[in-house]
Amino acid sequence: MDKSAIDRYFAATPAIAMLCSQNGWPDNDSLTVEILEQGEDSALCGVSFEEILVEGAGCVAGRVPCWGRFRVQWDAAGRITHAMRVI
Repeated sequence: MDKSAIDRYFAATPAIAMLCSQNGWPDNDSLTVEILEQGEDSALCGVSFEEILVEGAGCVAGRVPCWGRFRVQWDAAGRITHAMRVI
């Protein structure tokens, strides 16, 4: 599996929002993905990013670091089929 395909997947999937703890949203500009282990049809990935927090007026109130691990699986054609959070 191509690392850039995994990076694009995490930049586009709403799955990483489950790592947010303050009701904010992931900042894709701070997103980093590390492949911790890779098999034939899956990879364990470490994902980290900053969660953007906003005030009622819509101004950025702060940023919170977030991280987690996901097991990414792909089909025989190399298309990512899903990612599951690993606790």
